[in-house]
Parts: sequence; structure tokens; C-alpha cells
Amino acid sequence: MKVYFVYILECSDKSYYTGITSNLEKRLSDHFSRKYSNSYTSTRLPVKLVFYAEFTNVELAISTEKQIKNWSRVKKQALINNEFDSLPNLSKKKF
Repeated sequence: MKVYFVYILECSDKSYYTGITSNLEKRLSDHFSRKYSNSYTSTRLPVKLVFYAEFTNVELAISTEKQIKNWSRVKKQALINNEFDSLPNLSKKKF
């Protein structure tokens, strides 16, 4: 059974990069080595892995990555800090 990873990196400028891969170790190595010189992380090294989740369903992994990419910084930080109970409240709009 193939496993997919959704991951979040914290960049040197304190921004977050969210990605998906089927080989987390290799993908992290690619980030660390600037394998793709035009990538978001290549100019923001060093980066640090701060979160990852495993999936066996690629469609669910892709939808989760897209969902996280649209989250606010505060909501991503709650996920990284395992503050799962606060995630729904961080989704509510305040008027």
C-alpha cells in the first residue's frame, strides 16, 4: 500500500510551505539541497519540518494539502502545535 505525506516546512523567514509527496525523506532532501532552484523554499533556507501526516488515499492527501494551503497562519500554527480542538473556531469568520 502506497503512503502519501502532507507536510509543512517552516522557512528561515518564518513563512510556511505546505507540500505533498510519496517519499518524505527524498522530498526533504530536495528542499534542503536546493534541487529546484526556482522553488519557494530555495531562497528561504534553512527550512525545518514542523508537521506531517500520512495518508493511504491520494485524493484525500491532495484535498488536505489544498485545504491547509488556504488556512491562515494562526490555524496552521494550531495544527503544528497539535491544538486540534481550536481548529474549528479558527475557521469561523468574525463580523
